[in-house]
Amino acid sequence: MKEFPEFTKNPVNRVAATSKFSKNIEGYIFDGADGSQVIFWTYLGAGQVATHTHEYDEYLVVVEGQYTLIIGDKRSPLKAGQDYLIKRGIPHGGEAIIGTRTIDVFGGKRAKRAGEV
Repeated sequence: MKEFPEFTKNPVNRVAATSKFSKNIEGYIFDGADGSQVIFWTYLGAGQVATHTHEYDEYLVVVEGQYTLIIGDKRSPLKAGQDYLIKRGIPHGGEAIIGTRTIDVFGGKRAKRAGEV
C-alpha cells in the first residue's frame, strides 16, 4: 500500500494544524480508553520533529519511507518494518523523507484533533 486506508483518514480525527508538528505532516488520531493515542502520520514533504519529551512511552513503527530518530547525538535511521520504543522522559526528535508513513502509539495524549483547538 502506498497510503493508509481511507477509513483511517476521517476528517474528524485529523491532527490539529496548530499543534507543534511540522506543517509537512498529516496525522489522524485514534484514542484508547486508557488515555493513550495511536496516530497515523504521513510526511507530505521532508519533515522535522523538534526535540521534545513525553511523560509516557512512545512506540514508533515505520510503514513506508525512512524516519531518522534523533536521541542526543545519536541518529537512528528506521526504514519500513522497523520500530523503536522511546521511554518516557527521553528527549527525542526526528526527520523524515517525503512520503514516509509511520504509526505511533503514545501512552498518553499526544495531540489534539482539529475540532479540539
